[in-house]
Amino acid sequence: MISLRQLQDADPDPLTDTGAAYDTLARSLARHLAAVSDIHTDAANCWTGDAAAQAQAVLAVQRSQLDAAQSELLAAGTLLREAAAEFRSARATLVQALAEASAAHCTVAADGTVTAPDPDPRERRDRSVSAERAAALRSLSTRIAQALHDADRADRQLAAQLDRLAEHGTDGSGLSVRTARTDAAAARTLLVATLPPASADPVAVNAWWRALPPDARQLLVQRCPELVGNLDGVPALARDQANRSTLQQLLAAYGGRQLGEDEQARLAGFQAIQDRLDRDAGQWPPDLLYGLADEGQGRAVLSFGDPDTATDVSAYVPGVGTELGSVGGKDGDRALNVWKAAQRVDRSRTTASMVWLGYDPPPGLDRLSPGDPAPADVLSPERAVRGARSYDRFMAGLRATRTGPPAHLTAIGHSYGSLTVGLAGRQPGGTGADDLVLIGSPGVEARNASQLGLPADRVWVGAAENDPVSHLPAGDRVRADARGAVTGAGLGGPFGAAVGGWLGDTLFARGDSHRLWFGPDPASADFGAHRFDVADGPPGFASHSNYLDDSGGNSLHNIGLIVAGHPQSVQPQPPR
Repeated sequence: MISLRQLQDADPDPLTDTGAAYDTLARSLARHLAAVSDIHTDAANCWTGDAAAQAQAVLAVQRSQLDAAQSELLAAGTLLREAAAEFRSARATLVQALAEASAAHCTVAADGTVTAPDPDPRERRDRSVSAERAAALRSLSTRIAQALHDADRADRQLAAQLDRLAEHGTDGSGLSVRTARTDAAAARTLLVATLPPASADPVAVNAWWRALPPDARQLLVQRCPELVGNLDGVPALARDQANRSTLQQLLAAYGGRQLGEDEQARLAGFQAIQDRLDRDAGQWPPDLLYGLADEGQGRAVLSFGDPDTATDVSAYVPGVGTELGSVGGKDGDRALNVWKAAQRVDRSRTTASMVWLGYDPPPGLDRLSPGDPAPADVLSPERAVRGARSYDRFMAGLRATRTGPPAHLTAIGHSYGSLTVGLAGRQPGGTGADDLVLIGSPGVEARNASQLGLPADRVWVGAAENDPVSHLPAGDRVRADARGAVTGAGLGGPFGAAVGGWLGDTLFARGDSHRLWFGPDPASADFGAHRFDVADGPPGFASHSNYLDDSGGNSLHNIGLIVAGHPQSVQPQPPR
């Protein structure tokens, strides 16, 4: 067991330097490996016969062994640098706890036991003061014990892993690709074990990240990009670097095998995102790939501007029919439109505008195949319920990674995405947004705006008069119409169906004209939100997609005013 004195006096720098030396060796060997590969290729192209075949076989073995050796060197470098990072983190925790103990005039024994000074008269009289002192002592003791435990665990794991690598280097088994892959996986397992548990909230994740030395952060980004890139609480620039690496890995993985229909859609989405990043390179605002995964239909979060430093941050959630490729396409364009609108309003402020596809929206009606659920079943709240939990965590991560004063944060939900945002607002603690914008909403399963996690006067609604989704009738009305139509059809054919539908709506329906599919109409006076001016739009579903485009009349400008913190200038529209 590592003692308190050993950890206090520990100097992890030699481990870091040795790890860097192993990395240098690995890079040098990679260059040698490339040269061998070139020789192998040249020989295959211009040399034939028995001798050529024997030479190629020898070169193939040599190439395989060099590849394995490089993996072993990389594994050693990873182990050493990660152990150094763990020792630094544990030592920093210990040193901070010892400093606090000294400031409180406590003594710390060699085994980490903390003893408080004799209580003063005030503490003897006041039980609350005594309880606070006891809690502080327990906290100090726990942190010291945890630091010693973490350092000892790192020491034991490092020793065991290095012993195994040394054994494989001595007996030659390290030149086997299978053995090298196993060792590399073990080194990565040690690295992954240092990540916070899945239950850790973004504030705790951010505290862990900030406590890591820079080289440890970079190592995690390089070796575990798919984990770091989606870890709420990790700063945006690190997530962007990790996710760009993950994007390359996913493109290579999906491009190298036979794909089913869903996989083809994800591959097309990844490629669309890569195309967007390539097209926008060097432009302002910079694109940051804030999230990426192949979970479900695919996950992606794209930010125009840095949310960790911007004055104003908006997070837009798209709705029904959104596919992964839309993040690199039309929904990326819409998020950029919000950035432009906010900047036109107030150039003295900085903006980061994000599109968040961290859930699986229902498919568009054009994607339904024979035998698929009816639209009424597709438009259930279940996907929004799952998405709401992820969106809340994402928003908490935006708050946790700020490097200056808190940003003015705006949540924007369009169509089914408005339901997701609304349900997120109803979670304990809400979204953490300062303003909430619902556009083209079929309802948010709330009776009024005050149930969405912030004051009603910070909830904003855009509803085009010709947008059928913002008039989507309540589920019980649709079911009542269906009951009447079925009954009427049995009695009198098409005419009976029409009359039966009317009777069903009249006799069986519950609710009123201000109740939509997912609850009360957010644009109604009873809901209590601010309705802002938007264009009526053309008849049909075209008007449902105009809110974040110039064709939406005042819609985009009003949203820009909200995002930029100028709500007093928003042009209102009378509620329904």
